[in-house]
Amino acid sequence: MGAPSTLQFLKLGNPHDPAEDALMTRIAICAPGTPITRDCARDVAALAEREFPGLDLAFHEQCFVEEGHFAGSDEVRLAALLDCANDPSVDAVWLAKGGYGTNRIAADAVARLGPAARDKLFLGYSDGGYLLAALYRAGVGRPVHGPMAVDIRRANGEGAVRRALSFIAGGREGLEPSLDARPAVAFNLMTLAMLVGTDLMPNLTGHMVMVEEVGEYLYAVDRLFFHLMPHLRGIAGLRLGRVSQVPENDRPFGATAEEIARHWCARAGIPFLGSADIGHDADNRIVPFGLAGTAPLP
Repeated sequence: MGAPSTLQFLKLGNPHDPAEDALMTRIAICAPGTPITRDCARDVAALAEREFPGLDLAFHEQCFVEEGHFAGSDEVRLAALLDCANDPSVDAVWLAKGGYGTNRIAADAVARLGPAARDKLFLGYSDGGYLLAALYRAGVGRPVHGPMAVDIRRANGEGAVRRALSFIAGGREGLEPSLDARPAVAFNLMTLAMLVGTDLMPNLTGHMVMVEEVGEYLYAVDRLFFHLMPHLRGIAGLRLGRVSQVPENDRPFGATAEEIARHWCARAGIPFLGSADIGHDADNRIVPFGLAGTAPLP
């Protein structure tokens, strides 16, 4: 189940009134991939303190651990995730940052989740998609694609963090506008392409699948679609988010990201449904997995 939680829900300023504490929505933040800085955490906590008095944030100390590329060893990152997910006082687990690493612990994490994790919200994107996929496959928690704490470092990043906190607090204004009566998921394209064929991949039959990408050559985007699309036959359709920060190759690829997506959708017999307002940027919108985006929030 993981070690007993050492999370401390301490907002900036004066200690809480016990009566108010009982009404708080508690958010535990961990970093299953790469670390964040304490300055980043302080800025996020300060924004929450100013604008979301009903939310109480706790950054797990593991968020700041550095061990090579990762925010601690696999064991350290797994233990922190279990601390957050299995703590019955926690309402939501918010991923601090992406960066490669979540896939290394996602299966072990889901296998060791206890009853307290069953209805918990899990929010993140990018590399965090490995965990969201594993949770969705197992029917555990409420996985949601959405901004992470580190996004406060982006241009206009306070808006991204505000969108995530508002959603956790019960707001719906940050939802992806194309959500409809069909179940939906959203992933980074590379993450989803790596998921297929693994024990983390959920059944996406009948789903509206949204993908976005960052920092890849267009020929690499084409290659990812080549690998991915045969595994998505049976989905309701695909929407393309932003493909950003595309490096300049030694020669033009000759097709845009949308043209690439349309090509491989046609090859696989999958409807191309248009754009989605998701991406590695401050405008990244929220996509609850399944039908959660069309149902009233609890």
